[in-house]
Amino acid sequence: MILALDGASIDGSLYSDIVARAQHSPAWIDDTVLVWSTYGLLAFAVLAVIGWWRARQVSPAAGVTALAAPVVVVAAYGVDMVLKMAVGEARPCQSLHVKTLEACPAPGDWSFPSNHAAIAAAAAMALVFVSRPLGVVASVAVVAMAASRVWVGAHYPHDVLAGVVVGGMVALVVTSVARRQSQALARWLTTKRLGALLLAS
Repeated sequence: MILALDGASIDGSLYSDIVARAQHSPAWIDDTVLVWSTYGLLAFAVLAVIGWWRARQVSPAAGVTALAAPVVVVAAYGVDMVLKMAVGEARPCQSLHVKTLEACPAPGDWSFPSNHAAIAAAAAMALVFVSRPLGVVASVAVVAMAASRVWVGAHYPHDVLAGVVVGGMVALVVTSVARRQSQALARWLTTKRLGALLLAS
């Protein structure tokens, strides 16, 4: 069931102000934000690989916790997509007819919650369980990703805030379960070919 949320009534004016500011900002700022908004999720993948590499030096159980990161991201994406279909909020660039840095998606590409924000937050939360320093770096990157999605015109502010909450909550639940079962999973995986992912060479 689609609720057809009218996001413009929540923070449409704030969104319009931000998008207008982006239109009058120096080109190098807009270009930088566009690149980050488009490709920034790759940075979280790199941080996850670093976290996994360091964790396997510690113990197989730590390696299991690190390997939970991609599972967490997929789970967060799935929950986010279900919510998108349930809420059915049109993109702000469609509702408000404003000029944006990023091309306006086609109708049916719903806005709430933000996929980018959910994925970024899920990855960051998973990394907190693996390495506090990496988690801090990833958390700063989450703020940058969420802000960039509004700046380029893809989402309302409440979309990215909801995405962060969804991604963070899913990651918290899934990673907590994985961490509690890490010893048992490590023992099982080390008897399989996947054991090489948990053991430092």
